[in-house]
Amino acid sequence: MPDHHTLDIKRVAILFAGGPAPAANAVISTAAFSFLEEGSQVFGIKHGYSRLADYTAAGPLQEGVDYLRFTHESLTHARSSRGIMIGTARTNPGKHVSSPEHLKDPELVAPLRRVYEGLCSLEIDALISIGGDDTLKTANKLKMFQDNLPGDARRFPVIHLPKTIDNDYSGIDFTFGFFTAVETLAEEIRNLNYDAAAGKAYFLCEAMGRSAGWLAYGAAIAGEGSLVMSVEDIAGDLAAEEVDPETGKPRKIMVLDKVIDKMVDMMVAREREGREYGTIVVAEGLAEFLPAKYLEGVSRDDHGHINISAINLGALLSGLLAKAYTARTGKARKVNGLQLGYEARCAPPHAYDVMLGSQLGVGAYRALVEEKLNGVMVSVSGQLDLHYVPFNKLVDPQTLVTKVRFIEPGSDFHRLARFLETCTDS
Repeated sequence: MPDHHTLDIKRVAILFAGGPAPAANAVISTAAFSFLEEGSQVFGIKHGYSRLADYTAAGPLQEGVDYLRFTHESLTHARSSRGIMIGTARTNPGKHVSSPEHLKDPELVAPLRRVYEGLCSLEIDALISIGGDDTLKTANKLKMFQDNLPGDARRFPVIHLPKTIDNDYSGIDFTFGFFTAVETLAEEIRNLNYDAAAGKAYFLCEAMGRSAGWLAYGAAIAGEGSLVMSVEDIAGDLAAEEVDPETGKPRKIMVLDKVIDKMVDMMVAREREGREYGTIVVAEGLAEFLPAKYLEGVSRDDHGHINISAINLGALLSGLLAKAYTARTGKARKVNGLQLGYEARCAPPHAYDVMLGSQLGVGAYRALVEEKLNGVMVSVSGQLDLHYVPFNKLVDPQTLVTKVRFIEPGSDFHRLARFLETCTDS
């Protein structure tokens, strides 16, 4: 390492939670390498919080089963490898804590306490958390839980590294794995374009992106999609309100007929120019804006999110689109609905994502050792310049929830997609 410090972090744990992302191993391995070089022991907690949340009930943590010890040998060639070398899970130990007051309730914080005690059993001096916004919320709650402990209790700093292929993270410009995921989906869209042209058909591709449209927009731009729509586009005459039958509160929904009409408009415009085929890309998050009748019986996860994959938005919209096209034109046109996304999460990481992931991993070391920080998220901007953003700037202090970073309608990125749709289709 270029800068050596008197290290007071002798044992550090690294934990990855939530969905996979390309370059995960770049983040994990560079963080581990940084501490190994200083003589620390580095533990990789296996499969997120799933085992820690059951710590006392399931007995002591077992090496090789519940965690592993990193060595230089185990990190060889890991930086550019696929997958997640310590696995992942969606277990959410902070799901019952939704306000600072809840941290004083022994029953509500019990899962967080088990996580804390499990990590203390390894005698760690720091935790590096890697994950999406829900994992950031958990990291913040774990820090706040420790802040409320008696003065003489063991404490360890918590540093978070942002992860999501959706790229909807406040506090960082681009998240690792995003560009690899975009390229993976764009290549599929390019393939589908040729298939569509051969058969004079359409493909309606549902891309990942629950809260924002970055992945759908990126894939459509790079893959030369004919039209892209995401949650940011549900506005104006495309949006309406209905009362949620579960909560009794009003919720925003999309005006499905008008959304479908917009797609038919594009198909008809392309036909006038002699192109009777194309690909439409939609973000899976549009499913959250479906009228209630389409969401009946759909399950929810630990974070309260609807099970989007159970809805199969691509198949639903493609069926409606084929009927609407026939009603408008009197002709039949095959529209194939597809779900894209899982294949992008463990694709071979591109160089940029490896570099970005590596800098974030090293950033965890720099935050803990060089800056002596606690309760910060590592961020990167410009020429991979490191920044450290306090949790309290990313998480609402009252609700303990994070803020989604949407594509700004009218922004240059948003206009780029609209411009290319117009130019390539005209």
